[in-house]
Amino acid sequence: MRRWKGTLWLPLAALVVGALLMGCAAPQKTATPAKAKPEWWFHDTVNIDFVKQYAVMPQPKGVMIVDARPKRAKYDKGHIPTAVSIPARQFDKFKDRLPKDKKTLLIFYCGGPT
Repeated sequence: MRRWKGTLWLPLAALVVGALLMGCAAPQKTATPAKAKPEWWFHDTVNIDFVKQYAVMPQPKGVMIVDARPKRAKYDKGHIPTAVSIPARQFDKFKDRLPKDKKTLLIFYCGGPT
């Protein structure tokens, strides 16, 4: 019986020492920018007044409006008339619909993160 008590202290002491060392360790700093943006943040966000000037018929040259919402569930039920459907979850499949001219203003819209 005495041997059993002696062997119990060793693992228990290791657990206590380990817990103390974990608690005493200095917190690690991560290199994050001062103005970190959420992962859903885009290059620029615009308001409805900005989009209105391009959501007209006929659509001005050098502009493309992309509806990134699901096609059947959202786009088909209503969208900006000049918008092209490129659902966000299928972007790789439909990215060939984007204009070849890199100077084209691309305006993406979706349901938003909230």
